[in-house]
Amino acid sequence: MSGEKKYSVVVVGLGKRGMHHAEAFANNGRFEIVGLCDIDNARLEAAAKKFGNPKTGTDAREVLKGLKPDVFCFCTLPQLRLDLIRAGAEAGAGLIAFEKPIAMSTNEALEIMKLVRGAKVKTVVSHQHRYGEHYKKVKEIIASGAIGRVHTVYGTASGWMMHMLTHLIDYTRWFNDNTEAEWVVGQASGKEKFSDNHPSPDYIAGLIQFANGVRGIVESGDGAPDVPEVDYWWRKCRIGAQGTEGFAEVLTGGGWRAITKDSGGVISGPGCMDYAHDMPPYIQEIADWLDDPKKVHPCNGESAYKGFEIMMAICRSVVQRGKIKLPLGPGEPELEALEKALS
Repeated sequence: MSGEKKYSVVVVGLGKRGMHHAEAFANNGRFEIVGLCDIDNARLEAAAKKFGNPKTGTDAREVLKGLKPDVFCFCTLPQLRLDLIRAGAEAGAGLIAFEKPIAMSTNEALEIMKLVRGAKVKTVVSHQHRYGEHYKKVKEIIASGAIGRVHTVYGTASGWMMHMLTHLIDYTRWFNDNTEAEWVVGQASGKEKFSDNHPSPDYIAGLIQFANGVRGIVESGDGAPDVPEVDYWWRKCRIGAQGTEGFAEVLTGGGWRAITKDSGGVISGPGCMDYAHDMPPYIQEIADWLDDPKKVHPCNGESAYKGFEIMMAICRSVVQRGKIKLPLGPGEPELEALEKALS
């Protein structure tokens, strides 16, 4: 709408995900891209032409210099989180939007959270699948009470931990009204994926005890249950809730289905992971939060931290062979400890 404030945005990392963000910002009407950064010059030039020739560069700090953007968005490998968040905060960004997982260890995540809280910077993390109509339908069924009292929430994915597990935890937490977790136990196997750019065990599973008595069950990687209803491997995710009178679940690449106390059998509907559908509302709610501090983004960093903490607690449980209570304090970096424990 005319008269509404336009927010300035710097986008760092112009691969597939970075371009999804940049396009959604550019198409929204409430944002203006004032800076772009990528280490690949050809990619940078192509993006600059597309987005009105803003300031460009291959070094994020140089691009940020003098811009003080309202939004600093970066889509890079997880090893770079802390440095870029520090750069965004030091540049005076009001909101930093970045990818999951939020960090590579609890120690790093604690440092990130201390930094953004101290600088009073809002943070938003890309758990954007929740904007899928099939995800929203399952949440609506659960919240309506149609499956009775929820006793179990669950999530499985064939993709490995550092790609997929915080997605599963985020949506199971959402289906359980973001209730705090009290403790976890976990198990893992296989070391091949530690050489990936999202280093992970080949398989990991965790049980989560929530404060309201609900039990969470998550599995990720090679050995997690197949989702035969879905063809595309990366979309083989099943996330849902079981209640005293039915169940409701979403398949990332295959719609939703449920049995409720009044459904008289299985009910179902379509839906598939779709960035063109999911990114616009994700970006719009960034504008809404900047407009009004009370309209906290559903994918806010405080919530993402809770999910990341659960994932790291599962890793610690594998290493320590027992129940891990939350919240977590600093400790041995989880991925290194886990790789050692699995050798």
